[in-house]
Amino acid sequence: MLHIEGFTKRYGDKVAVNDLNLHIAPGEIYGFIGHNGAGKTTTLKACCGLLKPTAGTITINGKSISADPLGCKKEMAYIPDNPDLYDFLTGYDYLNFVADVYGVSKEDRDERTDRYGELLGITDALSLPISEYSHGMKQKVAIISALIHAPKLILMDEPFVGLDPSASHQLKQLMAKHCEEGGAIFFSTHVLEVAEKLCHKVAIIKGGNLVASGTMEEVKGDSSLENVFLELEDKAE
Repeated sequence: MLHIEGFTKRYGDKVAVNDLNLHIAPGEIYGFIGHNGAGKTTTLKACCGLLKPTAGTITINGKSISADPLGCKKEMAYIPDNPDLYDFLTGYDYLNFVADVYGVSKEDRDERTDRYGELLGITDALSLPISEYSHGMKQKVAIISALIHAPKLILMDEPFVGLDPSASHQLKQLMAKHCEEGGAIFFSTHVLEVAEKLCHKVAIIKGGNLVASGTMEEVKGDSSLENVFLELEDKAE
């Protein structure tokens, strides 16, 4: 589904990500772990076409994000860590705008908006201007907007930040269901307990370099993901 081959991103002399190789297959929830500034957001933005790689290739379902960005974006969705929505629109207006961009039928968009709105507990606020939303409410609308065109691949950057416990639980259920139906998810998180319970595979990045990757069992062994992460952080110093 998502193939990252030799991805490198430099900003002048600074190497943000160095020769990263990761493969996310259909049906997998793949966690991306690292401290602030490790290269997680840079990688996710490159995967969705917001940043150009300095070197390497990124393909989604066999399509190159560099050579065929529109083809890739039709098959994926991206939820940033800080949703930047159009404050002058209502929640409904914003979701209809996104549905129009992806050519989603009225029947499908209405059904998905109702279903995901109820699950995330945001339906009653969708008629209000987004300018009146809290961060958590904006996050819920961003999640619905990502799901509204039924993407095959979902990229998420710290998706649980700002969500209330009920919405966080529902998002985990939605992620699991998405992958059970053949989709794939690549997401970053600082909540290691969630990653350990939810992910099939995990990658740990430190200073732009991959320091561990594989199935959850391969990476953590008999320990916890938190302990493994802290040990690898210490060794990489």
